[in-house]
Amino acid sequence: MTNPALGSWSLTIKTPIGTQEVALHLWEQDGTLVGTAAGAHETVPLRNVVVDGDQLTWSQLITKPMRFNLDFHVTIGGDALTGTSKAGRLPRSKVTGVRRQDA
Repeated sequence: MTNPALGSWSLTIKTPIGTQEVALHLWEQDGTLVGTAAGAHETVPLRNVVVDGDQLTWSQLITKPMRFNLDFHVTIGGDALTGTSKAGRLPRSKVTGVRRQDA
C-alpha cells in the first residue's frame, strides 16, 4: 500500500501572528518517511515524521520570524489534510492543506 502522505502539499496555517503559507514535501529515504517544510523565511527539515493510518504527525524547528518548536497533527483525506499545529505555550493553530498536483 502506498503511503498516503507522500508527495508535496500546500499548507495554510492560521497562527496568532497571521496566516502562514508553507510548502510541505514528504518522501521515503531508506524506508523512513522524511521531509521538509518551506515557508516565507526558511526551509527546515521535519523531525519524527509518523503516519498511522490517516494520521500524520511531525515536528520542526523554525527560527524565523521567531524561534519555535512546532508539533503538527493532521488527518489525511485523499488530497486534503486538516489538523493543528502547536508552538510552545501558544494556542493551537488550525492547519489545512491540499496535495500539489504539479509535484
